[in-house]
Amino acid sequence: MKLFELAIEFIFIVLVTLLVACGDESSSSSLCEECNDEAISSDSKDDSSSSVIPASSGDLQSSSGKKVEFSSSSADKEESSSSAVNSSNSFVMPVACKTETEDNCEYGELKDERDGKTYKIVKFGTLWWMAENLDYADSVKTPSLKGKSWCYANDLENCAKYGRLYTWAAAIDSVKLATDAENPQDCGDGKSCKNILPDVVQGICPDGWHLPDYDEVSKLLPRVGGYSIAGTVLKSQSGWNEGGNGKDVYGFNVLPAGIRFDNGSFDGVGEGTDFWSVTETDPNTAHSLYFYYEYEYAGVDFYEKNYGFSIRCVRD
Repeated sequence: MKLFELAIEFIFIVLVTLLVACGDESSSSSLCEECNDEAISSDSKDDSSSSVIPASSGDLQSSSGKKVEFSSSSADKEESSSSAVNSSNSFVMPVACKTETEDNCEYGELKDERDGKTYKIVKFGTLWWMAENLDYADSVKTPSLKGKSWCYANDLENCAKYGRLYTWAAAIDSVKLATDAENPQDCGDGKSCKNILPDVVQGICPDGWHLPDYDEVSKLLPRVGGYSIAGTVLKSQSGWNEGGNGKDVYGFNVLPAGIRFDNGSFDGVGEGTDFWSVTETDPNTAHSLYFYYEYEYAGVDFYEKNYGFSIRCVRD
């Protein structure tokens, strides 16, 4: 009996120690990293029965009044965030900067030199993210796009509003990977790229930008208050069905762009959206970040590579 009481006391002490360590915001120990990872893995989509996979820029001024512009062909960047790629410790917690009446987020403009289109971008902690969905379509310059990208419902107006929908093979620019003279990679839909892709994959993002990996998309949600409210704080303030609008307090402006299924049908505009990550799970599936109008939460799950999802790029 005495041994039983001692065992209970020991377990209690261990639990208290864990709670104190993970509750210390200044701690950067591996113990608290494990707590964050557990929080990420414990929050997952619990409704797979939905028909949708829960899934105009001029010169822009930063919140400090300084104009911030990035060109996809420019090697001269205002600041380098490459140290933040794949490094959770270098990420600075973003600050809510937008309300229904005021917008104090730090924005910039990205010009894609390939087609001349410009995109609104937003600084999120130490990283610059596109605040609009990619709408690049030139399948002559980029053969990976041939037959693998679409406007929702094949309507050009939807591309102007929501950007394009891409398969995962198109997103990673699989043709360019396969024809790379130095490091050719034969992967894409139905073919695994796991453990052979470089740490940072440009894919079809403009020069100086890349497809986010699993770490970048999954760590995004805990840092805006957790998976349970990430949908609310990141979704746009309008455009979502049946009261599903968000607060968009970080200027991320997630729009309900819908998806394209592998059978050619489209679904979910106004209801949901998914953003591809570069990280695959097996030869046929890859991770994506999803949002849905009925949910306050957002999450990361894996889906068929030949579905058509949206793309948000991150600056190198």
